[in-house]
Amino acid sequence: MSNTRTAERFYRRLDPQGQILGLFDLLPSVSFFVKDRRGRFIALNRRGCEYCGVANENDAIGRTDHDFFPKQRADEYRADDLKVMESGREIRNRIESAPEAEGSPRLVMTSKIPLRDRRGNVIGIAGFSRQVEELRSPGGTVAAFADVIAHLHRHYDDPLTTPFLAKMADLSVSQFERRFRKAFGCSVRQYLVRIRVENATKLLTETSQTISQIALATGFYDHAHFSRSFRQLMKVSPSDYRRQFRHES
Repeated sequence: MSNTRTAERFYRRLDPQGQILGLFDLLPSVSFFVKDRRGRFIALNRRGCEYCGVANENDAIGRTDHDFFPKQRADEYRADDLKVMESGREIRNRIESAPEAEGSPRLVMTSKIPLRDRRGNVIGIAGFSRQVEELRSPGGTVAAFADVIAHLHRHYDDPLTTPFLAKMADLSVSQFERRFRKAFGCSVRQYLVRIRVENATKLLTETSQTISQIALATGFYDHAHFSRSFRQLMKVSPSDYRRQFRHES
């Protein structure tokens, strides 16, 4: 009997209630999820339930990201889900906003794969994410950047330069840029802009500071640079974002 047939027979004998998925409940720093083509949750581990603010998986099954997260973030997650399902290709180590209240500076590293039925049709996705600051296990490229990541989150409003950050990681600039992109799926500048924009959303909804003041407070060169970067990530201008979401804060 081939190894493949042995595995197939074993899996057919399993109870169909997804026992193996329970393993993800033992990984407290990992959010695991399964969604169908309509974006409805089919499975969710404990960390995923915490992000959604529900007591258990049953409270989330059949509901979507839009039921739990701010529209901008839910739209981002749904766009990535559709890209995976339509292309049939995985997304690996994508840096995106943490599924929390808008304005949180936290980011997560997410991977997603398409799920297929027995005929090969894509019927949904499975994925997992880990908060970037928690990727500190000894060894490996990501762990080597732990101090850099912590510094970026603490000092995002400083005029940080790539040579300075490369020195912190004890790497040449070219090594640093190459390894950072490999580890996080984006350049260090893109990562920093994301952190700055996330913090800017909080100031837009919770303070009366002008757009120019917020731009400078979050490390952007000026109003124009801030507005351009903000619109690119959030799909609306800072002023429109403030009008749309300030009443919700």
